[in-house]
Amino acid sequence: MTALTTGAQLDHYRIEGVAARSGMASIFRATDLLTGRQVAIKVPHPEMEADPVLFDRFKREAEIGQKLDHPGVMKVFECVTGEQMYMVMEWVEGRLLRHVLQEQRKLPVDRALRITIAIGDALDYIHRNGVVHRDLKPENIMIGADDRIKLIDFGIASQQGARRLTFAKLSQVMGTPDYISPEQVKGRRGDGRSDIYALGVMLYEMVTGKTPFTGPNGFAIMNDRLLNNPIPPREANPEISPELQEVVYRAIEREPQNRYSTANELAWDLEHLDQVGVEDRAELHNWKKRRTPIVRQVLFYVAMALIPVVIFGLLLWIAKR
Repeated sequence: MTALTTGAQLDHYRIEGVAARSGMASIFRATDLLTGRQVAIKVPHPEMEADPVLFDRFKREAEIGQKLDHPGVMKVFECVTGEQMYMVMEWVEGRLLRHVLQEQRKLPVDRALRITIAIGDALDYIHRNGVVHRDLKPENIMIGADDRIKLIDFGIASQQGARRLTFAKLSQVMGTPDYISPEQVKGRRGDGRSDIYALGVMLYEMVTGKTPFTGPNGFAIMNDRLLNNPIPPREANPEISPELQEVVYRAIEREPQNRYSTANELAWDLEHLDQVGVEDRAELHNWKKRRTPIVRQVLFYVAMALIPVVIFGLLLWIAKR
């Protein structure tokens, strides 16, 4: 906290305490003395500033947060990358969706719908503004009063027109195993439909109390996603209607072209479930069949293990230039 209060740029902020710490940064609660508003000041740990990958992630989060202006997206007011590196964001009262799920495990269907529709509205906004989140998960959703939501942490998000490849994208493209889309597992960049897939997984989790794909480790979970079908939502929770189950299936289709094309379409169906047509899907009948081809599994693990080797080689190549 001493380091924060000594910087000239921070003179008009009154630091009130540490709100959170992570492996990458500390977040301080503060008051902007010029406006009187509560803010959050995110300060990266010293080792993060020295890491080009993490530094790039920090700057990307700030750039996107300053560009977007929507009640469902955390706003970034300023970012300083000089001698004192920090980001000033709006202060959000609430809890992470992850903490809500840890406490309640399964949410009432009407509440899950309300939260999903709100997230869908925020996603539709960022997608229309050329931004794909790419790491949507309960840890990156804040839930406030009346279940108002905020999307946070755009550190591995991509922007339309951005460079095709950066070290941050190489190391962070995998997202989080439980919510990553099949195309991202295969190493593709992904687009807005990848976020829709993650939202479908979260909806499944909110109404059933479990994620659709499982395994003893992240690689196994991602492999399960490519090969098998999840337990039908209505098998896990009979309170789910056939129409809601159909919406979940459309959101987590394995092929992106078969999913909802926009988050707005997903939200609309959730608001008009009585108008959703229900298909007699193969996934409803063959979900108990589990496939784990050894050759494919070994090749997948080898490919994943080679990612850090490739990154290291690229870093060496850059250093020698």
